Amino acid sequence: MGLDAVLITPAGLSKVDVHPEDLVELGLDGTVRGGARRPSSELAVHLRAYHRRPEVRAVVHAHPPMATAFAVAGQPIDTGGLAELRFGVGPVALVPYGTPSTTAAADVFDPYWASHDAFLMAHHGALTVGRTLTEAHQRIESLENGARILWAARALGPVPSLPADALAALDALRHASRTVTRDEVDPQ
Repeated sequence: MGLDAVLITPAGLSKVDVHPEDLVELGLDGTVRGGARRPSSELAVHLRAYHRRPEVRAVVHAHPPMATAFAVAGQPIDTGGLAELRFGVGPVALVPYGTPSTTAAADVFDPYWASHDAFLMAHHGALTVGRTLTEAHQRIESLENGARILWAARALGPVPSLPADALAALDALRHASRTVTRDEVDPQ
């Protein structure tokens, strides 16, 4: 069964203050189906993720301080030096700037959707996707933790990448773990 509606957090409300009744239900065309608040200003990016990646059932957009610092500085997060980040998050795309709250912000993601689950939004923040909300949330947490570790490692000197065979093994393990069962996508 395909996805035909999504829930999104409301605009202008701190995520710590969001309660279930604050969520906004939307059709995949952006039509509000339920909820009393306006949907997140990054609605276009969220909807684009669902359209481009049929297995995605959750999108998390946030401004974690260290990952956002990398995005603001235009510095990519190279996952080759940190095995846990490479396995848990995969490659991290540094997406060019797109004006927030516009379709331009969604358009700049298009070259990256197919091969990434984590994104640094230049001069803005970070975004992750997942098959479940738990998976997308874990990825944003892992992205921030990895950014902190890599920043500290850079302070100690150059961060060497794992050997190519080790990276290939991690990528293979990650790919194998992404096999989705019907129950994970459409729980009954």
